Amino acid sequence: MGTMRANVFKDVNKIGLEDRPIPKAGPREAVIKVTLTTICATDVHIMKGEYPVRVGQIIGHEPIGVIHELGEGVSGYKVGERVAINAITPCGQCEYCLSANWAQCGGFLGGWKMGNTIDGAQADYVKIPNAQANLTPIPDELSDEDVLFTTDIFSTGLSGAESADIQVGDSVAVFGQGPIGLCATAGAKLKGASLIITVDTVPSRMDMSKKMGADIVLDFKKGDPVKEIMKITNGRGVDVAIEAIGLQESFENCVRCTRVGGTISSIGVYPAQLGNIGVPLQDFGYGRADKKIVSTLCPGGKERMRRLISLIKNERVNLKQLITHWFSLDEIEEAYRIFSNQLDGVIKVAIKTSF
Repeated sequence: MGTMRANVFKDVNKIGLEDRPIPKAGPREAVIKVTLTTICATDVHIMKGEYPVRVGQIIGHEPIGVIHELGEGVSGYKVGERVAINAITPCGQCEYCLSANWAQCGGFLGGWKMGNTIDGAQADYVKIPNAQANLTPIPDELSDEDVLFTTDIFSTGLSGAESADIQVGDSVAVFGQGPIGLCATAGAKLKGASLIITVDTVPSRMDMSKKMGADIVLDFKKGDPVKEIMKITNGRGVDVAIEAIGLQESFENCVRCTRVGGTISSIGVYPAQLGNIGVPLQDFGYGRADKKIVSTLCPGGKERMRRLISLIKNERVNLKQLITHWFSLDEIEEAYRIFSNQLDGVIKVAIKTSF
Protein backbone atom coordinates (compact mmCIF):
# COMPACT_ATOMS: atom_id res chain seq x y z
CA MET A 1 0.00 0.00 0.00
CA GLY A 2 1.42 3.39 -0.99
CA THR A 3 1.51 6.52 1.11
CA MET A 4 0.32 10.08 0.54
CA ARG A 5 0.75 13.51 2.07
CA ALA A 6 -2.17 14.71 4.19
CA ASN A 7 -2.87 17.88 6.18
CA VAL A 8 -3.82 16.80 9.70
CA PHE A 9 -5.39 18.57 12.69
CA LYS A 10 -2.89 18.02 15.51
CA ASP A 11 -4.02 20.42 18.23
CA VAL A 12 -5.51 23.87 18.60
CA ASN A 13 -3.65 26.15 16.17
CA LYS A 14 -1.51 23.25 15.04
CA ILE A 15 -1.86 21.55 11.67
CA GLY A 16 0.67 20.00 9.30
CA LEU A 17 1.47 17.37 6.72
CA GLU A 18 1.85 13.72 7.64
CA ASP A 19 2.36 10.58 5.60
CA ARG A 20 -0.78 8.45 5.53
CA PRO A 21 -1.76 5.28 3.61
CA ILE A 22 -3.57 5.92 0.33
CA PRO A 23 -7.21 4.95 1.06
CA LYS A 24 -8.90 1.98 -0.60
CA ALA A 25 -12.39 2.16 -2.08
CA GLY A 26 -14.96 -0.03 -0.39
CA PRO A 27 -18.48 -0.77 -1.69
CA ARG A 28 -20.24 2.38 -3.00
CA GLU A 29 -17.05 4.42 -2.48
CA ALA A 30 -14.49 6.04 -4.77
CA VAL A 31 -10.93 7.20 -4.23
CA ILE A 32 -10.03 10.46 -5.96
CA LYS A 33 -6.51 11.67 -6.73
CA VAL A 34 -6.81 15.30 -5.70
CA THR A 35 -5.43 17.79 -8.21
CA LEU A 36 -6.77 21.02 -6.71
CA THR A 37 -8.39 21.99 -3.42
CA THR A 38 -8.69 25.03 -1.17
CA ILE A 39 -9.08 26.25 2.41
CA CYS A 40 -12.52 27.08 3.80
CA ALA A 41 -13.26 29.43 6.68
CA THR A 42 -14.66 26.35 8.43
CA ASP A 43 -11.18 24.77 8.20
CA VAL A 44 -9.86 27.84 9.99
CA HIS A 45 -12.49 27.38 12.72
CA ILE A 46 -11.28 23.77 13.03
CA MET A 47 -7.63 24.83 13.24
CA LYS A 48 -8.45 27.35 15.98
CA GLY A 49 -10.42 24.79 17.97
CA GLU A 50 -13.69 26.65 17.37
CA TYR A 51 -15.26 23.63 15.68
CA PRO A 52 -14.37 20.25 17.19
CA VAL A 53 -12.83 17.39 15.20
CA ARG A 54 -10.67 14.52 16.45
CA VAL A 55 -6.92 14.92 16.71
CA GLY A 56 -5.38 13.22 13.68
CA GLN A 57 -8.28 14.12 11.38
CA ILE A 58 -7.31 14.91 7.77
CA ILE A 59 -9.12 18.16 7.11
CA GLY A 60 -10.50 19.88 4.01
CA HIS A 61 -13.69 19.28 2.06
CA GLU A 62 -13.43 20.83 -1.42
CA PRO A 63 -11.77 18.41 -3.85
CA ILE A 64 -11.22 18.51 -7.58
CA GLY A 65 -9.42 15.51 -9.03
CA VAL A 66 -9.42 12.38 -11.14
CA ILE A 67 -10.92 9.02 -10.27
CA HIS A 68 -8.21 6.71 -8.94
CA GLU A 69 -10.36 3.75 -7.86
CA LEU A 70 -14.05 2.81 -7.95
CA GLY A 71 -15.63 0.55 -5.36
CA GLU A 72 -18.18 -2.16 -5.96
CA GLY A 73 -21.60 -0.81 -6.91
CA VAL A 74 -20.41 2.45 -8.49
CA SER A 75 -21.29 2.58 -12.18
CA GLY A 76 -21.27 5.12 -15.00
CA TYR A 77 -17.78 6.43 -14.18
CA LYS A 78 -14.28 5.39 -15.18
CA VAL A 79 -10.81 5.55 -13.68
CA GLY A 80 -8.99 8.66 -14.89
CA GLU A 81 -12.17 10.71 -15.31
CA ARG A 82 -11.97 14.29 -14.00
CA VAL A 83 -14.57 15.06 -11.34
CA ALA A 84 -15.63 17.65 -8.78
CA ILE A 85 -17.09 16.68 -5.40
CA ASN A 86 -19.18 18.89 -3.15
CA ALA A 87 -18.32 19.32 0.52
CA ILE A 88 -21.70 17.73 1.29
CA THR A 89 -21.91 14.06 0.25
CA PRO A 90 -25.50 12.84 0.75
CA CYS A 91 -26.43 9.19 0.40
CA GLY A 92 -29.57 10.04 -1.60
CA GLN A 93 -31.59 7.31 0.15
CA CYS A 94 -32.23 8.22 3.80
CA GLU A 95 -35.28 10.00 5.19
CA TYR A 96 -33.54 13.37 5.06
CA CYS A 97 -32.31 13.01 1.48
CA LEU A 98 -35.71 11.78 0.30
CA SER A 99 -37.25 14.85 1.99
CA ALA A 100 -34.87 17.09 -0.01
CA ASN A 101 -32.77 17.92 3.07
CA TRP A 102 -29.60 16.52 1.49
CA ALA A 103 -27.22 18.56 3.63
CA GLN A 104 -28.71 16.91 6.73
CA CYS A 105 -28.19 13.39 5.34
CA GLY A 106 -28.54 10.88 8.19
CA GLY A 107 -29.48 13.54 10.74
CA PHE A 108 -28.27 16.80 12.27
CA LEU A 109 -25.52 18.29 10.03
CA GLY A 110 -24.87 14.75 8.80
CA GLY A 111 -24.21 15.57 5.15
CA TRP A 112 -20.85 17.16 5.94
CA LYS A 113 -18.48 14.23 6.37
CA MET A 114 -15.17 15.05 4.61
CA GLY A 115 -12.78 16.69 7.05
CA ASN A 116 -15.40 16.45 9.78
CA THR A 117 -16.36 12.87 10.59
CA ILE A 118 -14.18 11.15 7.94
CA ASP A 119 -10.80 12.06 6.45
CA GLY A 120 -10.86 15.07 4.17
CA ALA A 121 -9.46 16.45 0.95
CA GLN A 122 -6.32 18.44 1.83
CA ALA A 123 -4.29 15.42 0.75
CA ASP A 124 -3.02 13.66 -2.35
CA TYR A 125 -6.02 11.30 -2.28
CA VAL A 126 -9.46 11.36 -0.69
CA LYS A 127 -12.09 8.64 -0.27
CA ILE A 128 -15.63 9.68 -1.23
CA PRO A 129 -18.65 7.99 0.40
CA ASN A 130 -21.83 7.29 -1.58
CA ALA A 131 -19.85 7.97 -4.74
CA GLN A 132 -22.73 7.24 -7.11
CA ALA A 133 -24.54 10.28 -5.72
CA ASN A 134 -21.55 12.56 -5.44
CA LEU A 135 -19.14 12.38 -8.40
CA THR A 136 -19.72 15.15 -10.94
CA PRO A 137 -17.86 15.02 -14.28
CA ILE A 138 -16.13 18.25 -15.31
CA PRO A 139 -16.64 19.34 -18.93
CA ASP A 140 -13.44 19.27 -20.99
CA GLU A 141 -13.70 22.97 -21.78
CA LEU A 142 -13.52 23.97 -18.09
CA SER A 143 -10.36 23.99 -16.00
CA ASP A 144 -10.05 22.76 -12.44
CA GLU A 145 -9.88 26.34 -11.19
CA ASP A 146 -13.03 27.26 -13.13
CA VAL A 147 -15.09 24.87 -11.01
CA LEU A 148 -13.12 24.75 -7.75
CA PHE A 149 -15.58 26.85 -5.77
CA THR A 150 -18.64 24.90 -6.80
CA THR A 151 -17.45 22.38 -4.18
CA ASP A 152 -18.58 24.61 -1.31
CA ILE A 153 -18.55 28.38 -1.27
CA PHE A 154 -20.63 28.97 -4.39
CA SER A 155 -23.19 26.36 -3.40
CA THR A 156 -23.34 27.83 0.12
CA GLY A 157 -23.47 31.47 -0.93
CA LEU A 158 -26.09 30.82 -3.59
CA SER A 159 -28.14 28.85 -1.06
CA GLY A 160 -28.29 31.94 1.12
CA ALA A 161 -30.14 33.68 -1.71
CA GLU A 162 -32.23 30.62 -2.57
CA SER A 163 -33.36 29.94 1.01
CA ALA A 164 -34.41 33.56 1.36
CA ASP A 165 -36.58 33.12 -1.74
CA ILE A 166 -35.29 36.31 -3.35
CA GLN A 167 -37.76 37.59 -5.91
CA VAL A 168 -37.06 39.58 -9.06
CA GLY A 169 -36.78 43.22 -8.03
CA ASP A 170 -35.97 42.59 -4.37
CA SER A 171 -33.47 44.65 -2.42
CA VAL A 172 -30.79 42.62 -0.64
CA ALA A 173 -28.07 43.36 1.91
CA VAL A 174 -25.16 40.96 2.38
CA PHE A 175 -23.10 41.34 5.55
CA GLY A 176 -19.57 40.07 4.97
CA GLN A 177 -17.72 39.84 1.67
CA GLY A 178 -15.43 36.97 2.39
CA PRO A 179 -15.64 34.10 -0.10
CA ILE A 180 -19.08 32.93 1.08
CA GLY A 181 -20.46 36.46 1.18
CA LEU A 182 -19.13 37.21 -2.30
CA CYS A 183 -20.90 34.11 -3.60
CA ALA A 184 -24.07 35.20 -1.80
CA THR A 185 -23.77 38.50 -3.64
CA ALA A 186 -23.45 36.63 -6.93
CA GLY A 187 -26.42 34.49 -5.88
CA ALA A 188 -28.57 37.54 -5.20
CA LYS A 189 -27.77 38.85 -8.67
CA LEU A 190 -28.57 35.48 -10.26
CA LYS A 191 -31.91 35.44 -8.42
CA GLY A 192 -32.87 38.83 -9.88
CA ALA A 193 -32.32 41.31 -7.05
CA SER A 194 -32.63 44.89 -8.28
CA LEU A 195 -30.50 46.42 -5.52
CA ILE A 196 -27.61 44.64 -3.76
CA ILE A 197 -25.92 46.39 -0.83
CA THR A 198 -22.86 44.72 0.69
CA VAL A 199 -20.98 45.41 3.91
CA ASP A 200 -17.28 44.82 4.64
CA THR A 201 -14.11 46.79 5.35
CA VAL A 202 -11.29 44.91 3.56
CA PRO A 203 -10.43 46.85 0.37
CA SER A 204 -9.73 43.80 -1.82
CA ARG A 205 -13.03 42.23 -0.83
CA MET A 206 -14.96 45.45 -1.31
CA ASP A 207 -13.51 45.79 -4.82
CA MET A 208 -14.37 42.17 -5.64
CA SER A 209 -17.88 42.71 -4.29
CA LYS A 210 -18.59 45.10 -7.16
CA LYS A 211 -17.34 42.52 -9.66
CA MET A 212 -19.65 39.89 -8.17
CA GLY A 213 -22.75 42.05 -8.46
CA ALA A 214 -22.94 44.61 -5.64
CA ASP A 215 -24.49 47.98 -6.48
CA ILE A 216 -23.41 49.69 -3.26
CA VAL A 217 -20.56 48.62 -0.97
CA LEU A 218 -20.51 49.99 2.58
CA ASP A 219 -17.45 50.13 4.83
CA PHE A 220 -18.73 49.36 8.35
CA LYS A 221 -15.71 51.15 9.87
CA LYS A 222 -16.81 54.41 8.28
CA GLY A 223 -20.38 54.45 9.51
CA ASP A 224 -23.30 52.48 10.87
CA PRO A 225 -24.30 50.14 8.02
CA VAL A 226 -27.85 49.74 9.32
CA LYS A 227 -28.43 53.50 9.26
CA GLU A 228 -26.96 53.69 5.76
CA ILE A 229 -29.14 50.82 4.50
CA MET A 230 -32.27 52.39 5.98
CA LYS A 231 -31.34 55.69 4.35
CA ILE A 232 -30.75 54.05 0.97
CA THR A 233 -34.11 52.25 1.17
CA ASN A 234 -35.97 55.39 2.33
CA GLY A 235 -36.62 53.90 5.75
CA ARG A 236 -38.24 50.73 4.41
CA GLY A 237 -35.41 48.29 4.93
CA VAL A 238 -34.27 45.56 2.54
CA ASP A 239 -36.40 42.62 1.51
CA VAL A 240 -33.62 40.18 2.38
CA ALA A 241 -30.52 40.42 4.57
CA ILE A 242 -27.89 37.68 4.36
CA GLU A 243 -25.51 37.06 7.28
CA ALA A 244 -22.27 35.60 5.88
CA ILE A 245 -19.80 36.19 8.72
CA GLY A 246 -20.97 34.31 11.82
CA LEU A 247 -21.04 37.12 14.39
CA GLN A 248 -23.70 38.26 16.85
CA GLU A 249 -23.34 41.89 15.72
CA SER A 250 -23.81 41.16 12.02
CA PHE A 251 -26.76 38.85 12.77
CA GLU A 252 -28.43 41.63 14.75
CA ASN A 253 -27.70 44.12 11.98
CA CYS A 254 -29.45 41.81 9.51
CA VAL A 255 -32.55 41.76 11.71
CA ARG A 256 -32.46 45.54 12.12
CA CYS A 257 -32.13 46.43 8.45
CA THR A 258 -34.79 44.02 7.13
CA ARG A 259 -38.25 45.34 6.35
CA VAL A 260 -41.40 44.14 8.04
CA GLY A 261 -42.20 40.80 6.44
CA GLY A 262 -38.64 40.40 5.17
CA THR A 263 -36.22 37.52 5.51
CA ILE A 264 -32.94 37.08 7.37
CA SER A 265 -30.84 34.35 5.77
CA SER A 266 -28.04 32.97 7.96
CA ILE A 267 -25.13 31.20 6.23
CA GLY A 268 -22.23 32.29 8.46
CA VAL A 269 -20.57 29.75 10.77
CA TYR A 270 -20.97 30.83 14.40
CA PRO A 271 -18.07 29.65 16.61
CA ALA A 272 -19.09 27.34 19.47
CA GLN A 273 -17.49 29.78 21.94
CA LEU A 274 -20.11 32.34 20.98
CA GLY A 275 -22.70 30.43 22.99
CA ASN A 276 -26.22 31.45 21.99
CA ILE A 277 -27.17 33.87 19.23
CA GLY A 278 -29.58 36.51 20.50
CA VAL A 279 -32.36 38.19 18.51
CA PRO A 280 -32.92 41.93 19.07
CA LEU A 281 -36.57 41.64 20.07
CA GLN A 282 -37.69 45.19 19.33
CA ASP A 283 -36.31 45.05 15.80
CA PHE A 284 -37.81 41.57 15.43
CA GLY A 285 -41.18 43.09 16.31
CA TYR A 286 -41.31 40.99 19.48
CA GLY A 287 -42.03 38.05 17.21
CA ARG A 288 -44.92 39.84 15.44
CA ALA A 289 -43.28 41.64 12.49
CA ASP A 290 -43.55 38.68 10.11
CA LYS A 291 -39.77 38.63 9.80
CA LYS A 292 -38.44 35.20 8.92
CA ILE A 293 -35.07 33.69 9.88
CA VAL A 294 -33.77 30.86 7.70
CA SER A 295 -30.50 28.93 7.81
CA THR A 296 -28.79 26.71 5.27
CA LEU A 297 -25.96 24.21 5.13
CA CYS A 298 -24.26 23.96 1.72
CA PRO A 299 -26.46 21.89 -0.65
CA GLY A 300 -24.51 18.99 -2.14
CA GLY A 301 -24.83 15.97 -4.38
CA LYS A 302 -24.01 15.53 -8.05
CA GLU A 303 -27.17 17.16 -9.44
CA ARG A 304 -26.52 20.32 -7.45
CA MET A 305 -22.96 20.30 -8.75
CA ARG A 306 -24.08 19.72 -12.33
CA ARG A 307 -26.28 22.81 -12.13
CA LEU A 308 -23.54 24.97 -10.63
CA ILE A 309 -21.01 23.84 -13.20
CA SER A 310 -23.55 24.59 -15.93
CA LEU A 311 -23.78 28.19 -14.68
CA ILE A 312 -20.03 28.53 -15.09
CA LYS A 313 -19.94 26.79 -18.45
CA ASN A 314 -22.58 29.19 -19.77
CA GLU A 315 -20.79 32.22 -18.29
CA ARG A 316 -23.47 33.25 -15.82
CA VAL A 317 -20.85 33.67 -13.09
CA ASN A 318 -17.04 33.90 -12.91
CA LEU A 319 -15.68 32.25 -9.79
CA LYS A 320 -12.08 31.85 -10.93
CA GLN A 321 -11.47 35.54 -10.25
CA LEU A 322 -11.80 34.82 -6.51
CA ILE A 323 -8.45 32.99 -6.53
CA THR A 324 -5.82 35.45 -5.35
CA HIS A 325 -3.09 33.08 -4.12
CA TRP A 326 -1.66 29.73 -5.26
CA PHE A 327 0.20 27.23 -3.08
CA SER A 328 1.46 23.68 -3.34
CA LEU A 329 0.29 21.10 -0.82
CA ASP A 330 3.76 21.27 0.74
CA GLU A 331 3.06 24.95 1.49
CA ILE A 332 -0.26 24.27 3.25
CA GLU A 333 0.78 25.83 6.58
CA GLU A 334 1.79 29.07 4.85
CA ALA A 335 -1.50 29.02 2.94
CA TYR A 336 -3.38 28.78 6.25
CA ARG A 337 -1.34 31.64 7.71
CA ILE A 338 -2.15 33.93 4.78
CA PHE A 339 -5.81 32.94 4.52
CA SER A 340 -6.71 32.82 8.22
CA ASN A 341 -5.11 36.20 8.93
CA GLN A 342 -6.47 37.84 5.75
CA LEU A 343 -2.99 38.92 4.67
CA ASP A 344 -1.78 40.29 1.34
CA GLY A 345 -5.29 41.05 0.03
CA VAL A 346 -6.23 37.37 0.05
CA ILE A 347 -9.73 36.34 -0.95
CA LYS A 348 -9.35 32.64 -1.69
CA VAL A 349 -6.37 30.33 -2.01
CA ALA A 350 -5.91 27.40 -4.38
CA ILE A 351 -3.89 24.38 -3.27
CA LYS A 352 -2.32 22.19 -5.95
CA THR A 353 -1.06 18.76 -5.01
CA SER A 354 1.93 19.32 -7.32
CA PHE A 355 3.27 21.94 -9.75
